[in-house]
This record gives sequence, C-alpha cells and structure tokens, in this order.
Amino acid sequence: MATRTRRSQRRTEALSRERIVEAAVELLDTAGESGLTFRALTERLATGPGAIYWHVANKDELLDAATGAVVAAALAAEPAARAEAAESADPAELAKSAESTKPAESPDSPQDKIRAIAFGLFGAIEDHPWLPTQLALQLSRSPWGSVTPQIFESIGQQVRALGVPEGHWFTAASALVHYILGATGQNAANNASARTLAPDVDRAEFLDAASKAWEELDPDDYPFIRAVAAQMREHDDREQFLAGIDLVLTGITALHLPGEQGRTTPPAT
Repeated sequence: MATRTRRSQRRTEALSRERIVEAAVELLDTAGESGLTFRALTERLATGPGAIYWHVANKDELLDAATGAVVAAALAAEPAARAEAAESADPAELAKSAESTKPAESPDSPQDKIRAIAFGLFGAIEDHPWLPTQLALQLSRSPWGSVTPQIFESIGQQVRALGVPEGHWFTAASALVHYILGATGQNAANNASARTLAPDVDRAEFLDAASKAWEELDPDDYPFIRAVAAQMREHDDREQFLAGIDLVLTGITALHLPGEQGRTTPPAT
C-alpha cells in the first residue's frame, strides 16, 4: 500500500497543473473548444482522468485556466510582440499612420507600452482562434476572475502614467480594452471565415472581390462605402489596428491631459 501511494504521489507531481493547462491549450488550438474533452486530454497526457481531476475540477475551470495562461504569456511578451508587429507592417504606411494619429511622445512612453500590450494580445488571438470567445465570456461572466484584472491592470497602469485624472481612469482604460478585444476578435473572425473559403482563394483575392462588390453598390445609397472600397482592398490588419489604438490614445490625451496635449472641455449637458 505504501509503495502504491508513493507511486501515485510521483505521478501527481509529474503531471502538474501547468502541464495539463499547456496540453489543453494545444488541444484548443488544433481542435477548438468542442475538441477539448477530458478523454482527449487523458490520451494526450497518457494518464488517467483521476490524475487530471486532482488538479482541475471541470472543463469550465480548464478553459479559464487556459485563457489565463495565454493572456499572461501575451502580456509578458509585450516588447517582442511590438517588434514583431512593426516588422510585419509596411514601414511607409506605418509611419504615415503614426504621423497622422499619434501625439508627440518620448521613447518607452505609456502610449508605446499600451501599443505593446495591444499587439501582444493581437498576436495571441491570431495564434489561438478560440481565445476571443473565452475573453468575451471572462469579461461578461466573471470579471472578478484572473483574466479581466490582468488586462485592465496592464492597460490601467499606463492610463494612470499618462496623467489621466483618476475620475476618468476606468472610462479611458475601458475604451482601450474594448477596442483592443473588439478589433482583435473581429480580425480573428475574419481569419476564421477566410479559412472556410476554397483552398485556392487567398486573403488578397477575397478582399478584392469584396472591394469590387462595394464599388458596385448604388452611389446614392452608399457614397461612403464606395469611396473607401479601395482602402478596404489594400488595408493591412496590423497597421489598421495600430491606427485605431492611436486614434483612441489621441482622444484620451486631447480630453484629459492639460496644457500642450490639447485638453478640451466636454460640452455642458
């Protein structure tokens, strides 16, 4: 009996919660949420269900843990994510976008750190298509869990460092968080939709077809859509994402920072 107990303890120690969560992320990436079952997990880990239940009570807890692990890794990899994003975007267009939307700032500024956080999450959602759904559930179902505070704290510290008055911290941080998660979630949905196209149809061809369809809309009913059709065809997802971050940051600094940043007073109601 003593020998069996010692062997059981060794198996439990070898099969850590971290390894279980890592295997769950792998299954989610390859098979989606429906493919994450305890049976599939036991097969991948070559163990029995009891060893897994020792660490994780149920699938919901496992999904929460997988989401938390991916988000924590994305936030910890901020500088690398920013460098990768800058390399992948067209330099001329990226500079043009930044010049038109970004206020003057010092290197390693709060704005720059917010961009890094945003690109870390952008990359994580690109790499893990199941993540947007889980993030939406975390924000709406359990904002007191580990994931929502991690994201809000990362953004919120930089909002505070910007000099935004305390009474506006939550609103400013929320605007950034919701833009980041909304834009990255939509991009993930677009990518998922693209994967359902015929194998010989790539992203450029899809955007070209969509752009042509926009250009053929009634000019009286859709003058704006027709005007931006070519921009939609040529846009880069990461460049567009960065431009959106800079627009939000410009609004925050214009509204809430004094002096040269151009603070404006909201209209009286």
